[in-house]
Amino acid sequence: MAKKKATVFVCQNCGYELPKYLGKCPSCNAWNQMVEEKLPDKTDSRSRVTMSGKKAKAVPITSITIENEERVKTQMVEFNRVLGGGVVPGSLVLIGGDPGIGKSTLLLQVSAQLNQQGGKVLYVSGEESTSQIKMRAERLELRGSDFYIYTETEVSAIAETIETLKPDYVIIDSIQTMHHVNIDSASGSVSQVRESTSTFMQIAKMNGIAIFIVGHVTKEGSIAGPKMLEHMVDTVLYFEGEQHHTFRILRAVKNRFGSTNEIGIFEMRNGGLEEVLNPSQLFLEERLAGATGSAVVAAMEGTRPILVEIQSLIAPTVFGNAKRTASGLDHSRVSLILAVLEKRTGLLLQNQDAYLKAAGGVRLDEPAIDLAIAISIASSYKEKETRPTDCFIGEIGLTGEIRSISKIEQRVKEAAKLGFKRVIIPKNNIDDGWDRPKNIEIIGCTTLSEAIKRAFS
Repeated sequence: MAKKKATVFVCQNCGYELPKYLGKCPSCNAWNQMVEEKLPDKTDSRSRVTMSGKKAKAVPITSITIENEERVKTQMVEFNRVLGGGVVPGSLVLIGGDPGIGKSTLLLQVSAQLNQQGGKVLYVSGEESTSQIKMRAERLELRGSDFYIYTETEVSAIAETIETLKPDYVIIDSIQTMHHVNIDSASGSVSQVRESTSTFMQIAKMNGIAIFIVGHVTKEGSIAGPKMLEHMVDTVLYFEGEQHHTFRILRAVKNRFGSTNEIGIFEMRNGGLEEVLNPSQLFLEERLAGATGSAVVAAMEGTRPILVEIQSLIAPTVFGNAKRTASGLDHSRVSLILAVLEKRTGLLLQNQDAYLKAAGGVRLDEPAIDLAIAISIASSYKEKETRPTDCFIGEIGLTGEIRSISKIEQRVKEAAKLGFKRVIIPKNNIDDGWDRPKNIEIIGCTTLSEAIKRAFS
């Protein structure tokens, strides 16, 4: 009789393993995520797929020579910025996003541009047929000679094709559809995703091939599969946006070759994705003149300053407990600033509902936006408008002080470039010895009360 293989129950949310089934994962507390998977036989000869035939060995660090490989730049400036300057040969890039957000469209456009620069591209699809991909390429008016489409989900077959074609770039769409023959579990399981990614990582590193992997996301917005998947790759990009809006944001949350939290702005049109080179103007172009509850902040996204309008609506509460709602802003940060405003400036907000949002669909999460949030709340509460040419930058402490922030020079220059005439910043940032633009008035404030007084004077 054939020996029955041992099984283990693996959480599809975090990868935690248990010998028996549980309804709730002890590690991540997710319900109904345990799936039975067979353990590989210890006698199985599971050799990883390699194409170089070389074995790695330990070498002294002093004998290692650094090879400065030049990045390959695409025609999309925004895409190059998010990657840290261009595509790095031998890198493994994971791109996640909601269904229909435009991940395949973006990678198809990038593939065509890389092919136009002389690179050989292999586009592997496990979800669409070759005719479907061809139809999309025709709609986007994409052409290429060394551009190959391959519909396959078996990892070993893909590795053989890569060895035969020897491409410079490979697109895997998507990693959840890939299947490794040495793993008995279904496609998309933790074991399959982990083993498939490990194989592609080894192919990329051993042969200098840049590989882009598409990853599905869960309903919570994180990439499906074990968190270890994000640790294995070199770069993790999230493609964000709402399907009912045309703008998309490509955000880097991990990058071994560049800055994290870098963003690129794109607009979805009939001919594909087009980059937005001036996002500050985009986020401010529909700002209503004379409206209360509005304040503009110069926020940093990676190395780029962008001007964003923060809107607030303060209204008397109907029920016993005041409601706080935030869109594009951290809910805890909003609650903290509301408490500081009430305690340190005398605004009675405990019986007021507060609704806040960052206009344009962008997400802001840095200390420098505190002052703009506070000014917008005060503007809505007092029914007084701020000057349309004012910009507010600063972190707020619990004692009501305005604390200094980083990269003040880039922020102020971006505000001056967009035509703002006055900027209120922390007083400690004035004496940092930076080059101040001459066409904008810079006001330094020490406390939140002082900043509110100057904002409405």
